[in-house]
Amino acid sequence: MRPFADIEYLADPRRQSRLTGMSLWPDRIYNWGTTEAERSRRFPCDLLLPDPDEAMYRAVDVDAPPATLFRWLCQLRVAPYSYDWIDNFGRRSPQRLTPGLDELEPGQEFMRIFRLDSFESGRSITISTKGSGPVAAAVTYLAEERTPGGSRLLVKFNCDYNSRIVALLGRIGMAPGDLVMMRRQLLQIKRLAEAAG
Repeated sequence: MRPFADIEYLADPRRQSRLTGMSLWPDRIYNWGTTEAERSRRFPCDLLLPDPDEAMYRAVDVDAPPATLFRWLCQLRVAPYSYDWIDNFGRRSPQRLTPGLDELEPGQEFMRIFRLDSFESGRSITISTKGSGPVAAAVTYLAEERTPGGSRLLVKFNCDYNSRIVALLGRIGMAPGDLVMMRRQLLQIKRLAEAAG
């Protein structure tokens, strides 16, 4: 076996780090809050990156109807709703709905680095990274009815790495970094949607 063969395997963009034998992190880092049935579904983002190097899933229950939850997802056009001091230049993400942000059209900017690829009004938003870069990403946010008046917010995040060194760094940091940021994002959207009723 060649030296560093495992590292080269992990850095190979054709590999999927979520495969159990080669994952650097426990499954919960890749699959926070989700069920096996949810992860087995096809998502709109799979049409954009059908064989991603990494796929991460996130989910949270929301005590608000899907229409309300979806409306808050439209707010991602103007702010990330995560740790604002990190990813929003210190500006607080809006705590009230901004009129007109639910008027969606493909190509619109989301969170500065994404563009809107497709949407199903009241239910899903699929975005992808703008232009070319070291990481190509496609993300679907789903707002589905869980109970009368309650929702399930489910997210799939697919990414491809465009070089071996980026793949190696991504396999080390992408999943835990995304978990920290997206968990915060989903909990913020949950809080705001529940407060709106």
